[in-house]
Amino acid sequence: MNPPTIRVLIADDHAIVRQGLRAILADTEDMSVAGEAENGVRALQMARGGDYDVVLMDVNMPDRNGIDTLKLIKKEQPKLPVLMLSMYPEDQYAIRALKAGAAGYLSKHSAPELLVSAIRQVASGKKYISASLAEQLAEAIGEDDRPPHERLSDREYQTLCMIASGKTLTGIGEELNLSVKTVSVYRARLLEKMKLKNNAELTHYALKHGLVE
Repeated sequence: MNPPTIRVLIADDHAIVRQGLRAILADTEDMSVAGEAENGVRALQMARGGDYDVVLMDVNMPDRNGIDTLKLIKKEQPKLPVLMLSMYPEDQYAIRALKAGAAGYLSKHSAPELLVSAIRQVASGKKYISASLAEQLAEAIGEDDRPPHERLSDREYQTLCMIASGKTLTGIGEELNLSVKTVSVYRARLLEKMKLKNNAELTHYALKHGLVE
């Protein structure tokens, strides 16, 4: 008797990435792609209306980023496991994703077998974390030892990375669908929390800690 099929919703704004993920799952006997979404808004709509066992979602998407979409999905469907995928290294977004309710976090550089294993694990109700991430989580328990950027909210952290990447407040507002005034508030808050004076100091900090390339 064949095992029950794990129905997966893929949410990623890159068609080539979705195609690659679809190909991996098509070769896996106990999995099927039950839906695809090209942005966060569509992913939320489909999660509401569909019958899925796992959501496989990119962290960085237009309209609404993966972390925000994750929070909304978990608020509406707390039992639906969401496995986050990202080009970013684990130390940048994994802990934030798990705190926001993700069932796991996986780098897009991971081997296909690891992806399949992670999907099976979260579909069974367990969390998926790599050995290196488990170490980071253990270290993060000592809250006072955390570097300043780990104390920022998700939006503040996102604003930090985007400013450090050379984006203007107007550009950030357009990309995140926020007003320039709101982005300015996030900037002011993060500078205060991190005890930084200006964008130059902020950029230097981000480069020093490997938050941007």
